Amino acid sequence: MNVEHEVTLLVQEIQRLGSKNAEGQTSVKFGVLFNDDQCANIFEALVGTLRAAKRKKVLTFQGELLLQGVHDDVDVILLQE
Repeated sequence: MNVEHEVTLLVQEIQRLGSKNAEGQTSVKFGVLFNDDQCANIFEALVGTLRAAKRKKVLTFQGELLLQGVHDDVDVILLQE
């Protein structure tokens, strides 16, 4: 799969699992994304796809790298719907 396609799929999954925050942006906790069965089946390297999407300014999250368990409560926020 190419990166553009994976980023598009990631946006769709964030929209499916997330909810609107106070600023009207769609947001989901990293732990919710990471532990979702559908996401696990789609993304071989979820963290890599998240980093690529962040570099493209499609989404944002606190820090450079998200790790399961440690960062489960970190918000992943869509900047582009």
